[in-house]
Amino acid sequence: MKAYRSMIALGLLIGAAAVPQAALAEDTIKVGLLATLEGAFTVLGQDSMRGADLAFKEANYMAGGKKIEVIKGSSDASPDSAVKAARKLVEQDGVKILIGPLSGDEGLAVKDYAKTQPNITFINGTSAAQDTTLRDPAPNFFRFTTDGAQWMAGLGEYAYNDKHYHTVVTVAEDYSFPYTQVFGFMAGFCKAGGHVPKKFWVPIGNKDFSSIIAAIPDKVDAIYVALGGADGVNFLTQYQQAGGTAPLIGGSITVDQTVLGTKGKQRDYVIGTPAAGPIADNAEGDAWKKFVADYKDAYKDGFPSPSLFAQGYYIETKAMLAALDKVNGDLSDNQAKFRDALAHLELDTPTGKVKLDKNRQAIADNYLTEVAKADDGHLYNKVVRVVPAVNQTLGIPEADFLKLGVANRDNPDCK
Repeated sequence: MKAYRSMIALGLLIGAAAVPQAALAEDTIKVGLLATLEGAFTVLGQDSMRGADLAFKEANYMAGGKKIEVIKGSSDASPDSAVKAARKLVEQDGVKILIGPLSGDEGLAVKDYAKTQPNITFINGTSAAQDTTLRDPAPNFFRFTTDGAQWMAGLGEYAYNDKHYHTVVTVAEDYSFPYTQVFGFMAGFCKAGGHVPKKFWVPIGNKDFSSIIAAIPDKVDAIYVALGGADGVNFLTQYQQAGGTAPLIGGSITVDQTVLGTKGKQRDYVIGTPAAGPIADNAEGDAWKKFVADYKDAYKDGFPSPSLFAQGYYIETKAMLAALDKVNGDLSDNQAKFRDALAHLELDTPTGKVKLDKNRQAIADNYLTEVAKADDGHLYNKVVRVVPAVNQTLGIPEADFLKLGVANRDNPDCK
């Protein structure tokens, strides 16, 4: 009898000890953070992590009364690597929410993976291919950053009407995000009367641009360049070394701080380059100035100004934290309340207000810019004008926009 009582007492002690552990598990939310920490876009991924980290620090790694545990995943910008990293975060590490990925083809692949994981909520990083949300969207995938075509809003018209560039060739990486960027640029440029006689496509990680540079026609008014990271630096350097003189028009990531912040003679060549994107380094808003100051204070190894990747991951992370706060961290019922909060969230960000459309895609301001040199020598994107509340169909009725077809190597053209 005495032994029986001892066993009961031991069982009660074990049960009591287990309660705090169970409560602790319920009071912690695991969040996956996926970015390109390998390959040609490594520097982009590093700055995206800074942006997300800054948002988590501001919240003291808490949201909805719950502790946030962050588990990082790494990809190399390829779809397979992104899905492999996402699968590990979800199926092995047990994250309940995943933020990412960074690059275009990765986003399309992770969207498809999200459809196989209906109990997990996926929030974009900076992946900006159009069809991540426009066509066949995943009901559990949310994007609080605009896509690559939205990033081009206003640039095509500005290049034609203000810069008087009427004949332009494009040089871009051969995957979904640059297709989307070229689509967005040409939508305005061709409508204004512009002509694009040739498009050049290169694989990510291309190191030798000599054959493309040699094939660029002599009689062009400008070259539209949509190359990121090391690819952008390599092309700009080699084009200048080859004696190229045509003015440039910048895709969003070609004039981002991840390129402008590098050293070399190519820096002077890009001064005056018109571009467009979700940020402008010298924006006047108090929220942007605070974001820049906080970023520079927190990351001495960062850029002179946050890149669009830092800005994007910061916004996506802030959206997640805000929605968790609204539902007190409730992820029950397949995260139904949390997703409803995300879908109806109107978020004040360093670059303006963001809200989502019916496909859970951001509607937000866009910045038309030109590259300038600051007094201390660093390059930055100065504001030319702000294009307010750009939606995913660029102001065109959705049915008419969808008739334009899928952005790809051949679509659009200027016919």
